This record gives sequence, C-alpha cells and structure tokens, in this order.
Amino acid sequence: MLTILITLIGIFMSNPSFAIFQETVIKSLGGQPLKTEDYKGKVVLVVNVATQCGYTPQLSSLQKLHDQFAARGFSVVGVPSNDYGGQTPEAAPAVEKFCQLNYGVKFPLTEKVVTKGKDKHPLFVRLLELSSDKQEIAWNFEKFLIGKDQKVLARFPSAVDPMSEPVRQAIEKALKE
Repeated sequence: MLTILITLIGIFMSNPSFAIFQETVIKSLGGQPLKTEDYKGKVVLVVNVATQCGYTPQLSSLQKLHDQFAARGFSVVGVPSNDYGGQTPEAAPAVEKFCQLNYGVKFPLTEKVVTKGKDKHPLFVRLLELSSDKQEIAWNFEKFLIGKDQKVLARFPSAVDPMSEPVRQAIEKALKE
C-alpha cells in the first residue's frame, strides 16, 4: 500500500490559491507520509470511504475506475472516516485488510480522519472551500474530482456509483485538459 505524508504547499500547481492540498498533512493507513509528488499533474478522485456502509460495495467500482484510468494519470484516493453512523470503527490495519480482501482495493487509502464539523481534516476543509458545493459532506462515499490544475471539477454524492457514466465522462474530460 502506498505510504505517504502530504505536506503540500502548492505542490500540484504553481498558483497556490488553487492547490487542494495546500498546507495539508495526511498519512497513509500505515502511518507513513503520502508522497505528494505521486499526484502532481494527475486527476484524482478523493472519496470518503467506510467499511460497514450500504455504499461499501462501491469500493469494487472505485478499484475498477482506478484500474481503467491509472495509466492515463488518474488515481483514486480513499479516505476512511467514522463520522457517518460509526460505519468505520476498525483500526487502520483492519480497514486496509478489509478493503483489500473483500473488494480488491489497491488504490491508496489514507489514515482515518474527521470529514465534517469543526474538527474536519484540513484536506476536507480545502476541498469544500474550492468546491462549488460548499455544504458539509452528507454521508460516506462522497466523491471529489480534482483536475490536473488542482481545481475541484465535480462533486458526486454517495448514491452515484463510481463507474457511472457521469463520473467516467468527467474523468475522461479532466484527463484531456
């Protein structure tokens, strides 16, 4: 599994006002630093994931999506959260094992973080700041599509399957830009 600390001060873009990960620190599930250079110039789908949610089977779709577009500069990044119904109660090693064994997840997973409220992780503060929809994340498996220029291009609610036509079309468009 990728291990990574994201200390990102405008690393994805020369104009730091658009940098999603500006001054943000996040680690992998294994506690290692996330390598920000691995995402420079890529299209990224950031998804708050859970292990015991009705949408948890989307992990398979997220992996298929990751596999379909990875060679073209795309990555899914899963961010576990226990904020919605306590649906990710496991510790990091159990989350990783669950995702890999049950859904074949190989895309990067970060540490478990808070994604809503006053204590939300700075990554989600930044995603919401730069999104046209600034409302709090409503539930597990919300998806934020980030372009090569670090702009939030789209936000998809939990019920939208990652392999749906709107998500795939948005990724295709972002990869061509």
